[in-house]
Amino acid sequence: MTQVSGEDLKRRFGTRAVHAGHIPDPLAGAVMTPIYQTSTYIQEGLGRHKGYEYARTRNPTREVLERNVAALEGGRHGFAFASGLAALDAALKLLSAGDHVVSGENVYGGSHRQMTLVWTRLGLEFTFVDAAETANIAAAVTPRTKMVYAETPTNPMMRLC
Repeated sequence: MTQVSGEDLKRRFGTRAVHAGHIPDPLAGAVMTPIYQTSTYIQEGLGRHKGYEYARTRNPTREVLERNVAALEGGRHGFAFASGLAALDAALKLLSAGDHVVSGENVYGGSHRQMTLVWTRLGLEFTFVDAAETANIAAAVTPRTKMVYAETPTNPMMRLC
């Protein structure tokens, strides 16, 4: 998780869109963060690194993206994922067995399979509704509902929620 600076949140939207999250590159002086294409980083010693050890856990380019999007949304923290399924998986891990999720019925097939084949086996319950109508979502909510999940526009039908 990457945290946004208070200064970035004080800026107007256009300035945040261009500058939020960026830290000038100390090595070459680049104003915008370069795209780091490495998977590993040099270690000062066993278990001692300079903040980055492996791109899967942290990456300077991804951290700038996380700060920038969080600032654009007016948030303090941001997460970026390699795929939508990874983001969905992380969100569903916030729930516990027995929790209920209301989901749009027209979600990406991989999202639907992750919910019905993986997460139901681990104790989550899903109700799929036409999320274009908010009344359908409201009608599906139960006392155990902890999340409403929607993808918009939907893939592949391009419906709006």
